[in-house]
Amino acid sequence: MSLPLSIPKWIVMGATVLVLLATFIFGGTSASATINYGEEVSEVAKRYVNTPFKWGGTTPKGFDASGFTQYVYKNAATKMTIPRTSDSQYKTGEPVKQDQLQKGDLVFYATGEKGKVSFVAIYNGDGTFTGATSKGVKIVKMSDSYWKERYIGAKRVIK
Repeated sequence: MSLPLSIPKWIVMGATVLVLLATFIFGGTSASATINYGEEVSEVAKRYVNTPFKWGGTTPKGFDASGFTQYVYKNAATKMTIPRTSDSQYKTGEPVKQDQLQKGDLVFYATGEKGKVSFVAIYNGDGTFTGATSKGVKIVKMSDSYWKERYIGAKRVIK
């Protein structure tokens, strides 16, 4: 014959809380986050929208195109040092086809002499880039006729 066991509800609730707490503390699981450097570079670049254009500019007081990309890469989580000029930046990294662009890739344009790299910006995804245009740092659609006609290529410098 067995006797019914009556345990007060507060004891059951307390034991449940202790078990959950012990599982949380000693469970051996840990959460970790990884940085998508391309996404982070794109987001850092967007913070400087409306910063003025300045020929030869390399700081938030005023940027030119390659000064902007160099600054963003150095001050984003990548902490990368890339060359100073658009032409030199075009000589780094791995070529990327336009239909395979990822956030953070560098996109290059010939805004002066035809076929010669003279402008660089940071790809945001969704067919846009952030770059230091003559009107300051802007988010621009790559499909705009001005930019579409002058596109030269893209490079991935983030491994």
